[in-house]
Amino acid sequence: MTTTPRPRRPGVHWIGAYGLLALTVLLVVVFSLALPRTFPTLDTVDSILSNQSIPAVLALAATVPVVTGAFDLSIGYGLGLAHVMVLQLIVEEGWPWPLACLTVIAGGALVGVLNGIVVVFGRIDSFIATLGTGSMMYAVSGWVTDGGRIVPGPGGLPPAFTDLYDSTFLGLPVPAFYVLGLAAALWVVLERLPLGRYLYVVGSNPRAAELVGIRVRACTVYAFTASGLIVGCAGVLLAAQQQIGNPSVGLDYLLPAFVGALLGATAIRPGRPNALGTVVAVAVLAVGLTGIGQLGGEFWTVPLFYGGTLLLAVGLAGYEARRRLRSGREPARAETADAPPSPP
Repeated sequence: MTTTPRPRRPGVHWIGAYGLLALTVLLVVVFSLALPRTFPTLDTVDSILSNQSIPAVLALAATVPVVTGAFDLSIGYGLGLAHVMVLQLIVEEGWPWPLACLTVIAGGALVGVLNGIVVVFGRIDSFIATLGTGSMMYAVSGWVTDGGRIVPGPGGLPPAFTDLYDSTFLGLPVPAFYVLGLAAALWVVLERLPLGRYLYVVGSNPRAAELVGIRVRACTVYAFTASGLIVGCAGVLLAAQQQIGNPSVGLDYLLPAFVGALLGATAIRPGRPNALGTVVAVAVLAVGLTGIGQLGGEFWTVPLFYGGTLLLAVGLAGYEARRRLRSGREPARAETADAPPSPP
């Protein structure tokens, strides 16, 4: 017996795709009415764009492995190690800051390759594998810093290095443009290039991907490599922001990154992780946290907000997946526009 797919209702699709963006606007309106003197100001905009740039970059790093159905729990540890290594090379070893930054970014990509190899060829679940490698990176951070902090001398860090985070462009904090550039690059790769479609097919059905000739192992390693590369960039940005090496600071960014990546899978392209959805998710989180902070929320409201949002994101993602199966959209999509091109 065959079943007829339910007709798609345009209203439901638009709500699913842009509901989170509408929620962001709604929160801005609500907080602006509740806090007319402090919330709708340029200082608030600058604070959100500046303070949320590193969580946004890390959330984009978490998004790429999620596309392939894997999770990289090492990104928080990697962020801490990267920012410590940048300051170690500049402050303690006397390296020129551009060389130190490029070395750390390349090291981040290498860590991503190792994560991919452990997951693919070691046949270890990505949760466990990346938690193990992350713990090892945390140990390396402690070994490099000897458990302490790296503090620059009286002369401080090179101004050109700290300007990576502190400078402005068109009147806005320059880190916001890093996020936009990275999101645009990931959007092009994931939505417009064959590699992106391979990654989505691998994440949707690895067995089917193998049957059509897609190199599942290579695609998974590519995804982890991209994640490690982006984490290295986030580490450089964090070093320019903090200007003091702290081996444990990266763990604070792990939960916000995964909340952003998973919540982003419910926006723009509901049911599939996507770069633009991740940016929208980080935006709604930033607006919510800023509003709660200005309302005088206690310190424990932040993890409560992140935890509740994570549960909501996972619930919405599961609901969207079940709805797509019930409506018969998955088979239709596989046969039409989203079908992967022939692999090389």
